[in-house]
This record gives sequence, structure tokens and C-alpha cells, in this order.
Amino acid sequence: MNPSPLGAGFLDRRLLFFTGKGGVGKSTVTAATALMASERGKRVLLVEVDAKGNLTSLFEHPPVGFEPVEVYPGVSAMQMRTEAALSEYLRMTLRVPVLARLGPLANVLDFVATAAPGVREILTVGKVCSEVRESIEGRADWDLVLVDAAATGHVIAQLDSPRAIQGMVQVGPVRQQTEWMVELLSDPATTALHVVTAPEEMPVNETIGLVDRARAELHVPLGSVIVNRVLPEPFTRGDEPVFEALLDGAPRDRLEAEAGTGVGAVLEATRLAVSMRRSRAVHLTQLRAAVDLPLVYLPYLFVRDHGLRVTHMVAEHLAEELGL
Repeated sequence: MNPSPLGAGFLDRRLLFFTGKGGVGKSTVTAATALMASERGKRVLLVEVDAKGNLTSLFEHPPVGFEPVEVYPGVSAMQMRTEAALSEYLRMTLRVPVLARLGPLANVLDFVATAAPGVREILTVGKVCSEVRESIEGRADWDLVLVDAAATGHVIAQLDSPRAIQGMVQVGPVRQQTEWMVELLSDPATTALHVVTAPEEMPVNETIGLVDRARAELHVPLGSVIVNRVLPEPFTRGDEPVFEALLDGAPRDRLEAEAGTGVGAVLEATRLAVSMRRSRAVHLTQLRAAVDLPLVYLPYLFVRDHGLRVTHMVAEHLAEELGL
């Protein structure tokens, strides 16, 4: 596989969003990017948007809350909670103790979200943008903010929420805040949206559709498509006739006589792997032709666990692919 043309520029921005179809390894790639960045001296904030609490398990750390907690040297993590984000916004913007008069915050949030669609999304994006702005202005410790963002079906609405709110509010502090958010999110030197996918039909089709929609509907710059779980090619096409000859008849019988009956299972497994690899190659060809973005390839890891060891392995492969 050829190194990605992204190179060192992959880590040069201040804000990276990662999206992808559920089950393709989006959280793992986000965590691996954080690990890779920290090992190169960057101070990283990881933001988990969907509040499942499994992002920190990739560092073998318990779930965290709304306040950032260091989960690995140089990597802090927080879990997005819209009620906490609303509370922080009201406290910082209104500067008055209104919460006691407003009643339960969840009820307030439901009321506001019903009255103004996109409020939940903008609270999430606003908190992320605020962390980036404070880091740029020297009031926060982060060199890089990484967001394990919503899946492909929801990320457009999430990232477009500042612009959507801006269209509804023409004047006042909310309008001013959405203006700087839109500016930060649309700055290609600051922000990028990376799409994680897998070399399978449904993830590839969703990725192509998302890239088309992002180009048409978002001002957030697209970064790369990270193809996870790419199967290795066991041998070249030139070796295929030899392999096929070993599958049947006397050569196979001879191998099993010399090495045991397990050889047949290995040969069949290899044939299946070759078939899967080449059927997935069709989807990769479709992806390359459709998205016109740098593709970064990560290999399929034949491991069962999903802890820090796997995060290290993915980070190493990612760094190698990027030429870092």
C-alpha cells in the first residue's frame, strides 16, 4: 500500500471529526489517532459524542464524564452531555443564576430543542468549538481536539447546526457565536472531517453518499477516507496457479500425509481469504473512483480484544500508512 499524501498534515489541524457507519471501527480509529498524536508530543482532547462510554475502554480506562480526564499520557477524554453543555452555556453567557428558576434542566432542554430544532446538535458542536478556540487563544491545554462524532446518518445535521441556527437568528449573541463557529468549522487550516469505512458494500455506499452530501451541504473541509479492516493479499496472481494446484488431488494428499490433516483446513481458509480479499477489492475500486479524496488503508487485525494493545497496533499502522 502506498503512503497517503496527507503525511504530516494529518495532525497539523486543531480539530478533527471522525464519522462512519456503525461497526466499521470509527471509535478505534479516533482513539488510535489520539495515541499517535500524543506519542508525537501533542496534547490531545478526545470528545465522545454518542455517550456510549466505550471510547475510553480503548485506553483501558473507565468511562469519563463531561469534565476532561487524562486517560493516557498526553490524552484527555470527555463525554458529551447536552444538559451539562446547556448548563455551561447558560452560566457563561447569561451570567445569572437562572437554573433554579428554570426547573429541571432536562425539561428546559427538551422545551428549547422542540422550539428550535438543531439546539442539541449546536450544544455539542459549540462545546467542541469552544475548546478549540480556547486552545488557540492559550486558555486550554489542547494542541488537538479529536471528536468521535455521530455516525454517517446524523453527522451532517450535527456539523451543519451552527449554520442552520445562524439562518434562523439574525441578530444578538447567538448570531455572533454561530458566526465564529461557522468560521472555525469551515477553515481548512483548522478543521477536517475524516470518514472511516470498511471495504464492504454497505459501508462504501454510505461513505460515497456522505461525501457527496458533505460537499453539497457542509462548509466543513473533508480530510480523508480511512479504510479499516483491509484484508492482506496472501500471494500474487502469479502464484495463484500453484496454490490452486495444491487444493485438489495428489499434491493436497501428499501435503496432508506429510504435515497432517490440518493442512486441508489451512488451504480452504486461505482460499476463502483470497476470495474475500478480491471481492472487497471491487468495493475499494468503486470508492477510489467516487470520492476523490486521499484513502488511508488500515489492515484487518486478527485479534479478539479491543484494549490498549489494539489501539497501539492501529496507531502504528496508521502512522506507517501516513509516513509519520
